[in-house]
Amino acid sequence: MAKQSILGRISQLMRANIHALLDQAEDPELMLDQLVRDYTNSIAEAESAVAQTIGNLRLMEQDHAEDVAAATDWGRKALAASTKADELRAAGDTGDADKFDKLAKIALGKQLAAENEAKSAEPTIASQNEVVAKLKDGLDGMRSRLGELTAKRNELVARSKTAAAQSQVHDAIKSIDVLDPTSELGRFEEKVRREEAKVLGQQELAASSLDAQFESLEDLDKQTEIEARLAALKSGGALES
Repeated sequence: MAKQSILGRISQLMRANIHALLDQAEDPELMLDQLVRDYTNSIAEAESAVAQTIGNLRLMEQDHAEDVAAATDWGRKALAASTKADELRAAGDTGDADKFDKLAKIALGKQLAAENEAKSAEPTIASQNEVVAKLKDGLDGMRSRLGELTAKRNELVARSKTAAAQSQVHDAIKSIDVLDPTSELGRFEEKVRREEAKVLGQQELAASSLDAQFESLEDLDKQTEIEARLAALKSGGALES
């Protein structure tokens, strides 16, 4: 993944308006799940690419450090060769002195080349350091946004489960509402009332039958009294005559 595409992807994800996406989603939970997956995958890809970018930068820094060290070393060798040439020339050995001067020039050429290599790499290294800093900041932002997404998803799932549980409790309470004539308890209560009414009817019917029996008994007593009086009348009438 090229550096520009990494930065572009990070910038795009960082600019995403999560709340607007949720408002437009038909199923916010599924939308959050997808966003979490997208962020997780993008972060993994970005981390790999950023790690490679950092690795390349560190190699450039190592090469730069080696060029700086080489320039210093060649400078030391040039100084040593020049010093030796001066000593030999002072001793009258011009031939050998010239040889060491040539060696000093060669060392100075190596030093200059190493310095140029180091200097030419410095702008690139500085630019790469800025890119790496931006990439790291972007990754930190993506990780933070992923944490926000995960927390939001967990909150939404918890609220959804709570709402479902409340709905179940409401339905359960409604099903046993004693004031609801359509509920099982209401139907059972109506059945009990009918049975109680039947018993009352039976009791009333039984009481009516008993009263009738007593009334019949009283009628019989009256008839017996009448018969007795009639017999007494007849008996008394016979004596008087």
